[in-house]
Amino acid sequence: MKQAKGRILCVDNDQDTREMISAVLGCEGYEVIAAQNVADGLRQGVTDNFDVILLDWVFNDGTGIELCKELRNAGTSTTVLFYSGRSDARDIENAMSVGAQGFLIKPVESAQLFATLNRFLSSENESA
Repeated sequence: MKQAKGRILCVDNDQDTREMISAVLGCEGYEVIAAQNVADGLRQGVTDNFDVILLDWVFNDGTGIELCKELRNAGTSTTVLFYSGRSDARDIENAMSVGAQGFLIKPVESAQLFATLNRFLSSENESA
């Protein structure tokens, strides 16, 4: 069996987005696990081994900012890439200041998503 290009945790409150990300990335050889809220994202992000966490901004039980902070406080060093409709420079700056490594503004072309993931996965492999 072919090894996945990378293991991605997609934390998004929208089921259609989770399914689309899982399908698109799955077709490209990534293993995608989905979570729908902050609590589930934190549990999986801390207990499972992921290469990248794709993180939305707004959830019923908190925000992506809070989740990113909690992941970092728990000692998780996994790359966090926000994938959100938020586009204000202050929001992006805030996400980066709490430990995110990147920020993609929805909607994102598949090619840009793949390029961004590959950039983070390549830099991760170089430092390993």
